Amino acid sequence: MILVPLRALTRLTAFVLLLALAALGLATAVFSIQGDSRTLSLPKLAGHLRLPRLDGIVGDYLASLERSGPTAWVSVGAGAAAVAIGLALLVGVLAPRRERLLVLEDEADGSRLAARRRPLRQIAGTLVEQERGVTVAKTRLRPSRWGSGGRLRLTAFHPRNRKPEEIAASASSAVEPLAKAFRLRTRVRARLGERGRRRVQ
Repeated sequence: MILVPLRALTRLTAFVLLLALAALGLATAVFSIQGDSRTLSLPKLAGHLRLPRLDGIVGDYLASLERSGPTAWVSVGAGAAAVAIGLALLVGVLAPRRERLLVLEDEADGSRLAARRRPLRQIAGTLVEQERGVTVAKTRLRPSRWGSGGRLRLTAFHPRNRKPEEIAASASSAVEPLAKAFRLRTRVRARLGERGRRRVQ
C-alpha cells in the first residue's frame, strides 16, 4: 500500500530535520559564548558558514528570478515539487492507519469475522510452548494484503536432548488447526535453546 512508504519517508524526514535542528542549535549555543569577532562568537560562525558570500549568491539568484528565463521556470518546477512532497508527507502523517486483520469467515450479507494479528500470534506461541520438549516459541504473523489468509513463521527452541525434526513436527501439529481455520501458510523452524530459558515441560 502506498501509505506505508509515505509513513516511512515522513519518519525519516522528521528524524533528519530534528538532527539538523539539534546540530544547528548546539553550534549557535557554542558560538554565543564570546562576543565581538572572537573565536566563539556569532560573527565567526557566520564566517565559517560563509553567510556573507551566501548573501551575495542569493541576491544574484533573486535578481535573475525576477526576469523571465530558464531560472524562473526551474524555480517554478522546484516550488511545485516541494509542494507535492509536502502534501505527500502530510498524507503520511494524517492518513489513518488501517490495521490488517486475519479473516476467519466472510458472510453473504457482507459481514466479516476476523481477528487481530497480535492475539493470534500469542495463541500460536502458547500452543507450541505446550508441546513437550519446547522451551520457548517465537512467532511472526503477517496477514495477506489482499483477501484472506497470511503467513505464520514460528521458531521453537528446544534442549540438547531433543531432535529438531521431532520438535518441528510437534510444533506444526500444534498450530495446524489454527492455520487451517485462518488459511495460514506456516513455516516452522526448530532451534537449540539458549541458557536461562525456562525448563522443558
